[in-house]
Amino acid sequence: MTEPDSTAAATAPDRLFLVDGSGYIFRAYHSLPPMTRPDGTPVNAVYGFTTMLMKLLADMDAERVAVIFDKGRKTFRNEIHPDYKGHRPDAPEDLVPQFPIIRDAVRAFNVACVEMEGFEADDLIATYAKQARARGIDVTVVSSDKDLMQLVRDGVALFDPMKNRPIGPDQVREKFGVGPDRVVDVQALAGDSSDNVPGVPGIGVKTAAQLIEEYGDLESLLARAGEIKQPKRRQNLTEFADQARMSRDLVLLRDDVDVPEPLEGFDVRQPDPDALRAFLVENGFKSVLAKVEGDLIPKPGDGGGAAADPVAEATSAAAAYALVQDIEALRRWVAEARDADVVAIDTETDALSAMRGGLVGISMATAPGRACYIPLAHKGGGEGQLDLGGGGTEAPRQIPLDACVAELKDLLLNPGVLKVGHNIKYDLHVLARVGLEVAPVDDTMVLSYVLDGTRLGQGTHGLDDLAERHFGHAMIAFKDVCGSGKTQITFDRVPLDKAVEYAAEDADYTLRLHRLLKPRLIEERMVTVYETLDRPMVPLLATMERAGIKVDPAVLKDLSKTFAARIGDLEDEVHRLAGHPFNIGSPKQLGEVLFDEMSLQSGRKSSKTGAKSTGADVLEDLAAQGHDLPARVLDWRQFSKLKSTYTDALVEDINPDTGRVHTTFGLTGTSTGRLSSNDPNLQNIPIRTEEGRRIREAFVAEPGHVLLSADYSQIELRLVAHVADIKALKEAFHHGADIHAITASRMFGEPVEGMDPMLRRRAKAINFGIIYGISAFGLSRQLSIPRGEAQRFIDAYFQEFPEILDYMERTKDEARKHGFVRTLFGRKCWAPGINDKNPNARGLAERAAINAPIQGGAADIIKRAMVKLPDALTEAGLGARLLLQVHDELILEVPEAEADQTAALVRKVMEGAASLSVPLVVDTGTAGTWAEAH
Repeated sequence: MTEPDSTAAATAPDRLFLVDGSGYIFRAYHSLPPMTRPDGTPVNAVYGFTTMLMKLLADMDAERVAVIFDKGRKTFRNEIHPDYKGHRPDAPEDLVPQFPIIRDAVRAFNVACVEMEGFEADDLIATYAKQARARGIDVTVVSSDKDLMQLVRDGVALFDPMKNRPIGPDQVREKFGVGPDRVVDVQALAGDSSDNVPGVPGIGVKTAAQLIEEYGDLESLLARAGEIKQPKRRQNLTEFADQARMSRDLVLLRDDVDVPEPLEGFDVRQPDPDALRAFLVENGFKSVLAKVEGDLIPKPGDGGGAAADPVAEATSAAAAYALVQDIEALRRWVAEARDADVVAIDTETDALSAMRGGLVGISMATAPGRACYIPLAHKGGGEGQLDLGGGGTEAPRQIPLDACVAELKDLLLNPGVLKVGHNIKYDLHVLARVGLEVAPVDDTMVLSYVLDGTRLGQGTHGLDDLAERHFGHAMIAFKDVCGSGKTQITFDRVPLDKAVEYAAEDADYTLRLHRLLKPRLIEERMVTVYETLDRPMVPLLATMERAGIKVDPAVLKDLSKTFAARIGDLEDEVHRLAGHPFNIGSPKQLGEVLFDEMSLQSGRKSSKTGAKSTGADVLEDLAAQGHDLPARVLDWRQFSKLKSTYTDALVEDINPDTGRVHTTFGLTGTSTGRLSSNDPNLQNIPIRTEEGRRIREAFVAEPGHVLLSADYSQIELRLVAHVADIKALKEAFHHGADIHAITASRMFGEPVEGMDPMLRRRAKAINFGIIYGISAFGLSRQLSIPRGEAQRFIDAYFQEFPEILDYMERTKDEARKHGFVRTLFGRKCWAPGINDKNPNARGLAERAAINAPIQGGAADIIKRAMVKLPDALTEAGLGARLLLQVHDELILEVPEAEADQTAALVRKVMEGAASLSVPLVVDTGTAGTWAEAH
């Protein structure tokens, strides 16, 4: 921060920045994982708030600034409407102690900090904005809160700090459909469910905007409500007129508050060095302290000179992107990358498929804001190109592919230069097809996943999401350069002036993310998980995906014909049982047959339509009661899915160049560290039915080879015995006993010899069900027994194995305390909803938390085995290659003469992947097809 320039003040109006403190707090809290300072106090929101405030103070050009906070939940609006904001949940437990520390942060930077009992921060902001404009001071409100958009006018603007963009009248109209002066009228009609502002029933923002545009304002609309043509809308506007007026009073910001601090107290001031340093040291913010020393405050022992802070640099660096179109420029960038030791890379292709997309260009970044794009196969438009009109173009100036490959080859394999990508597995495929191998590599998507998992929800590790979350930067969207729908073009048709900005930005923000995320591995004790489990999987999975697995289309086509015939037979039988034809695939028509015509009873209703459900669980219940029609519908659905999802679709998935199916493995798609499989999903091929197992007959080995299946035996039960320290189960596993029979014997007092198979089946259902938190209702459905009897079985299980109950309670406590649980190897499995006030949501989160260390531990173990296998096979001189991982099973393609030796080696590696208090056991099988090998 600098003192105002008096000469500038004479020619430009004063400026005031009013910061919506609450918006900053919650954005900071939800953007960062849990952090604690040395005394154990949570400070993730404090840290995020502090860095955001620093960035604002560095970037803003203003003479006055203040941060405005909410003082409490109760304001004058609760006197108008007692339920105002009444249903908002309490602040998270770990955020509450951070509120006063955040106020301390503002004061430590010597910035005015204002709050007032009985009023919201928005009212204080409105009041200060009005006072400032009366003095000719321009106002910027730092917030994206829609409630503050009513303040926008000449001299008053909003600034969204997350998207780094101003919000003026045009943006307000885009949001509300009206100008800022009519926002309050629209909100009064539409209401706001998040704040319990009732509005008028049946009227949303779009309709409200149309009405206000037509009638001018709220009072004019209410006075002329009788003119409204739609009867229901006319009735509601008349009936709820007073409610609309009350809603207007709730959303209208007060701009006449007797505020506690004058504008004169908002002058920008340098912080007190001792106070700022003491605050940062107390809270353990070493990287922030390194940044401000020599900048805002002197560094102890010398006259300044801030220490390099890659995190701060990654956040604040401006961007300068270059287009590389000649070999000399490329050589300069290669040399710069070699000197930098770390380079981010990204590829652009002409198709989304990693296996089929052609390389169009490569981008590199050597420092935050310093990136380039190397076009290689562009065809049209833009800088350096002659637009011929009508879609025709002269080929742009580009480096020949062979020459580019020759220049990049040494760099991309240089062990002294770390190559960083975001989902770099995709780029490894693309580059491999032009002869470029890449090593060593880091992956920022995987880094983010290891650190934050599913803490912020599923699918939150995309580059666009992370750039916005961590840097407040909105990335250029693919549709902005390639269009969408029928007019979408492939990237090789994108003009180079647009291509360079889009492609280089990806590499730039990948490098920024790497500098931000990599240091957190040490701080959060996640180095082992990343370095030994997930990072080595990236090149390994790329190799597996390129290998693919051979599929015989003739087998699939024969199965498809068989399934089609069976579907037809079942359709005829269902129609005969119903007494007439109907669309079996229509839930509505099926429901009419089952519940109206046949008068079958079901209490379950669809959450979407409110009609009686015809889901699989309902049909299974009805079939268990002896009704034939729902049983045949289940069969019909099974065969229909097998045909459409597998036998028909898999034929289309066979790569014509390789004759093999190449799935894509995902490392970041689950909450427990398990891999996922997509395009196609080869992990969900049904194996519980004979018909489903037949699909695996189509997966075959190449001539002279066999498929080897290596499957962990009961690994999750073994992990339960280990982590819960269940002595009886551990002893049974050590003796190689039938674990389900032993369980049944202890629960029901029956000897193992000559045991009724039904008892063993019940024990097996409980053994596996306990891992997933099965309820008495779930067990009763699975075993077709009364719920009371199922509950007695569960109670007996816990009585016989009390250690499992202790483990469950211990795990739930850990999840509630930290927000996550850990696997044996340190992976964090997040438990969002663990402290939810809704008992159903909380119960779901508790069951997931109990299961996560077990399922996640099994996932970690098989990853450890997979990472070790390639080197073990190479050292043994064996020619096997790893093709698939299906949860607890690995599939390899093995030269037929090496089958026995390979199976023995794979068993040894897999069984030695972890040291537990029970033995790990692997079952292996070899055959010409997957079905026979498993």
